[in-house]
Amino acid sequence: GGGREEGGEKGAAEVRPRKVIEDPYETAAKTASGVVASGAGKTGGLYMPPYKLAQMMSGVDDKASAQYQRMTWEALKKAINGLVNKVNVSNIKAIVVDLLKQNVIRGRALLVRSLMKAQGASPNFSRIYAALLAVINTKMPEIGELLVKRAVNQFNRAYRRHDKVVCNGVVKLIAALVNQQLVHELLALQLCILLLETPTDDSVETVVTFVTECGAALAEVSPQALNSIFERLRSILHEGAIDKRVQYMIEGLYAVRKSNFADYPAVLPELDLVEAEDQITHEVSLDELLDLEETLDYFTLDPDFEANEAAYVRVRREILGDDSDSESGDDDDDDDDDDD
Repeated sequence: GGGREEGGEKGAAEVRPRKVIEDPYETAAKTASGVVASGAGKTGGLYMPPYKLAQMMSGVDDKASAQYQRMTWEALKKAINGLVNKVNVSNIKAIVVDLLKQNVIRGRALLVRSLMKAQGASPNFSRIYAALLAVINTKMPEIGELLVKRAVNQFNRAYRRHDKVVCNGVVKLIAALVNQQLVHELLALQLCILLLETPTDDSVETVVTFVTECGAALAEVSPQALNSIFERLRSILHEGAIDKRVQYMIEGLYAVRKSNFADYPAVLPELDLVEAEDQITHEVSLDELLDLEETLDYFTLDPDFEANEAAYVRVRREILGDDSDSESGDDDDDDDDDDD
């Protein structure tokens, strides 16, 4: 949209030339699949408002075509990102329902990526993202498992690279997953053992962050494990090899424990959305080889697309009831800056 011509106010409407796209369907499909992304900015080329995408989708007759499948993939990604970016304590139940209206089985990697991206940007909201996942995990444990595996992988990579910021962020996520019983507490113990094996200022600080966040849950499910972590911290304190600041952090953690983690409950009442017996806990170890299922992050043509979409409608009705057919009219212009 260049500058206005001399036509001034009067001609402003007709002056702005519309950008002509030879085949808008083709462009949308290319954008959705990331083909246009090279050098075309973070949004993958052309920004397509959701209503425009919906309009174009309704114009496609062959619902099994690659073109239509690509458009639905792009729409699914936008919807998931928009919902995840909006979630907070007060709207979490409504957001869970809206997410389940989307085909989150097809888009499970999109949901996992969106949650991890949001959590990485705002680690202090880890409890909200874990609570959201906890509900979905009771219905579709493969989604919970995928996020757990990717979180463990992210921790391992950050630890090897000595990336303190990412390490501290991702342990908040893992702590929140422990709190929601999405992941077995053995993982928490493994993580602390690894970080305290050869303690550095950074690794001890990460443990303090982690235990502060999930100590209440560990005290309940595995008090011996928690005791062993505190014993190790005590000996590190006595060795005196770490920085004064980190020594104070350990002492602070002892005070938190003395108060029975009063200021750090495992799960806040408003985020306690799942009955303990309904939760499916994933057992993932720090040192196992994890299948991150990365092909799920990208669009692939599904020969049984229509059958799978119909199958998801049945799943959705089973979970949400028959009135779930009214589509979640959540077509915000979401800031989706994924480049695939």
